Amino acid sequence: MEEQDIIAALAALAQDSRLRVFRLLVTAGPAGLPAGQIAEELAIAPNTLSFHLSHLKSAGLASVRREGRSLIYSADYARARAVIGYLTENCCSRDPCCP
Repeated sequence: MEEQDIIAALAALAQDSRLRVFRLLVTAGPAGLPAGQIAEELAIAPNTLSFHLSHLKSAGLASVRREGRSLIYSADYARARAVIGYLTENCCSRDPCCP
């Protein structure tokens, strides 16, 4: 991932509601959750939730698909792993005692 992608992902998560939404999507698994259920579970107004989901989608941390009349959101696990990998790829590289 490019540094700008990492910055966008971290910026998207640096807001309490978006972080809560992303964590909920992670717990839902690949099946995801309908927007209405996310709003209900997190007590976020639907229009506010749309704003936050848009940020997560733009950062590549969430995806959406339509099932009938519902929009189903899910976490992008590969992208989340890439962000974590970027942050930890050089872990302990300056410590000669680190395995």
